[in-house]
Amino acid sequence: MSIAPQPTANRLLAEFLGTAFLLIGVVGSGIMAQELSGGNTGLALLANAIATGCILYVLITILGPVSGAHFNPVVTMVFTLRGEHAPGLALPYVAVQLLGGVLGVWATHAMFDLDILQFSTTSRSGTGQWWSEVIATFGLVLVIFGGLRHRPDAVPPLVGLYITGAYWFTSSTSFANPAVTVARALSDTFAGIHPSDVLMFILMQIIGALIATVVTARLFARAP
Repeated sequence: MSIAPQPTANRLLAEFLGTAFLLIGVVGSGIMAQELSGGNTGLALLANAIATGCILYVLITILGPVSGAHFNPVVTMVFTLRGEHAPGLALPYVAVQLLGGVLGVWATHAMFDLDILQFSTTSRSGTGQWWSEVIATFGLVLVIFGGLRHRPDAVPPLVGLYITGAYWFTSSTSFANPAVTVARALSDTFAGIHPSDVLMFILMQIIGALIATVVTARLFARAP
């Protein structure tokens, strides 16, 4: 997906809004799904997954041409390592992604008349879930760069479909995003993660992204 020349402020605003609305989609649909599913966790997860995939498709489509639609610190990290993102913009991107994620969660709490400030009590720990985050993040990076190499116009649906599926085939429900992980720790709702589990999730996401950086550089290398 090509990025039209944009002022830095516009790119940062796009990353902020995109990450904020991603968290609104994740947490808001989780709250609604839990309220309407009648205690059926599988049905709630299905609704949460579909809503998340849909909002990703929309956000990447409309904001991709502005900022690249990273909405994810490890995606920014990989683009920077590949020399496809200005190093000087890496930290600003990550900062606005983290800020957008947190404010998105707080905006969602306000919509559902919940306490704005919360900490999740949902434990997400253990080797299975940690390994799951390696797999989930590796797959996300693989999908992004495979799509950019072969079908740039298909990246929005590819990412949306991948995350929708990964909610179900990973034991962690595929966070695959440090900004999302931090923000979800601040919501004691269906999508939450206990703050004590955040650091290991992020470490596994970084590992998965670094492995994918090496693999995609070889697998999707352009012919000389």
